[in-house]
Amino acid sequence: MITLTEHGDVAEITLDRHDKRNALDIAHLHDLTAAVDGCVAAGRRVLLITGAGSAFSAGADFGGVYGDGFRTALYTALHAITAAPIPVVAAVNGPAIGAGTQLAIACDLRIATPGAKFAIQTARNGLAVDPWTIRRLATLAGGATARAVLLACDTLDAPAALARGLADRIGTLDDARALAREIASYAPLSLMYSKRALQALTEPDTWDDRLDAEFDQCWASADFAESQRARTENRLPKFVGK
Repeated sequence: MITLTEHGDVAEITLDRHDKRNALDIAHLHDLTAAVDGCVAAGRRVLLITGAGSAFSAGADFGGVYGDGFRTALYTALHAITAAPIPVVAAVNGPAIGAGTQLAIACDLRIATPGAKFAIQTARNGLAVDPWTIRRLATLAGGATARAVLLACDTLDAPAALARGLADRIGTLDDARALAREIASYAPLSLMYSKRALQALTEPDTWDDRLDAEFDQCWASADFAESQRARTENRLPKFVGK
């Protein structure tokens, strides 16, 4: 479930699925979107997003990721975070894998605990992340890091994430809460303008339509179907590029 707590002008949204290490499915993504939109409508000045237990999010719930509507639910939630006119802080309290990393980079700032890890290993299962995610990752951490994460399936621990710009600070959940409270004391209009200006200047909409077509092709490919079978049969997939 999604837990919402309020600390004055700061709203804290917690992914709370202990048995699934906070993996995301359609229902929880819908709840996350509703929580973000509701906090904005209620006039909160800062959002803090974290995970319950020892994981930020293990990524997509493989029991539901293959169903219709998952991609729509995921990107709707990510867009709600980036479109929010207030700063959003991620307290990355453990592994943020796949969609977990996507969720973390959708936030404006990331505080990583010493045990945090970031990875997007879509090449291991025949999937793909959308062009927005790739651009956001490259903007935050640089092209070399984006290539290492997406092509070599590297996992970045907290020190590496900090060194490469994927994390802004290493600290605890309490440190993230303190930062959120401090930001909440700043001028809201200035914060909104700065967030919007940064997005406009660093994330221009210049993508070729072919990228969207190739993204869709990955999700409809025989290789993706093979990764599903391999997972069920507890073996490594054999990809053929179709």
